[in-house]
Amino acid sequence: MAQMARNGVDGIDGPLLPVRFVLHDRDTKFCHSFRNVLRSGGVQPIVLPARSPNLNSFAERWVRSIKSECLAKLILFGEASLRRTIAEFVKHYHHERNHQGKENMLLFPAPRSRPSRPDSALKCRERLGGLLKFYEYAA
Repeated sequence: MAQMARNGVDGIDGPLLPVRFVLHDRDTKFCHSFRNVLRSGGVQPIVLPARSPNLNSFAERWVRSIKSECLAKLILFGEASLRRTIAEFVKHYHHERNHQGKENMLLFPAPRSRPSRPDSALKCRERLGGLLKFYEYAA
């Protein structure tokens, strides 16, 4: 695992270069030397609390959402198309998709120059070729 950490924080092409934090559980494979190598590369390892099964539920729900609403409906060619697709879905998920658990409100609504008028016509915005849609009132 220490070698995996060295590969991750490699100065040339390490995939953890833009990452500031790494969350991991208390498995014995994440040993002291693993955490030291991450720290030497500028990545702060954070050990999750013991016996906390509900911490993973939020991540699992998000993974299920992106897989069922987006990735299962596309054919991707390479890492670049996967990254672009995930970036578009994240924008849609946080700024355009209403959340039923939050009374159908947007989590992070985009700032508007003018307030929307419910008496104006609805406008449909699309991402990923129409796979993700968002409706709003025209300004």
